[in-house]
Amino acid sequence: MTADTTAPTPTTAEAPARQLVRYTLIGGSGVLLDLLAFALLHRGAGLDEQLANALSTTLGITSNFALNARFTFARRDRLAVRFLRFYAVGLTGIALTNLLFLLFTDALGTDATTVKAGSLPPVLALQFALNRKWSFA
Repeated sequence: MTADTTAPTPTTAEAPARQLVRYTLIGGSGVLLDLLAFALLHRGAGLDEQLANALSTTLGITSNFALNARFTFARRDRLAVRFLRFYAVGLTGIALTNLLFLLFTDALGTDATTVKAGSLPPVLALQFALNRKWSFA
């Protein structure tokens, strides 16, 4: 007699909640990577905040895609297509953050790192919804 080692499939109601928790934890690692890279590029290397944001966000997106494909959505098929979709969703985050930079940093003089940090919760929520329904559907 052999034991069944497969994990039980979560119910439809549980799956999104579990995915959100994993997505948020993985997203947290991407956020830390993104913020660290942004600080190094913007403050350390003196890059413009828009360019530093694009580069640091790309690094975070790539890391998050690899981890989410494996652990959150357990999808390893069509990785190139899924990455392009995931990156397109990531571009919405870059665009939203850049819009917030224009409004708060350029127009109101708020510190760019503060704006970057403040943009993370709404960007996370938007991207989870889009990635769940499109990138990993």
